[in-house]
Amino acid sequence: MILEHAPVQVKPGQESEFEAAFGQAKQIIAAMPGFRRLSLSRCIERPDAYLLLVEWNTLEDHTEGFRGSPEYLEWRRLLHHFYDPFPTVEHYAAVDHA
Repeated sequence: MILEHAPVQVKPGQESEFEAAFGQAKQIIAAMPGFRRLSLSRCIERPDAYLLLVEWNTLEDHTEGFRGSPEYLEWRRLLHHFYDPFPTVEHYAAVDHA
């Protein structure tokens, strides 16, 4: 399992619109091969900051499958104009399992 970690900074005042668009976009990513689950959390101290966590079966499911798909173009259309700056996305592999 691979965990995608993306801290997202939304343009101030556009949080509600971002959350509504994310409600549509999550259906796109959830239908992708290798997708396992996601969570979007909003920062309490900075309400324009979010943390997106997505679990994938493999790194390639995200980097090649999703990002190389026509569905990613729709994801990008729905969400990318809200970001300032564009988020740095990193991937993590479990080291220790409890």
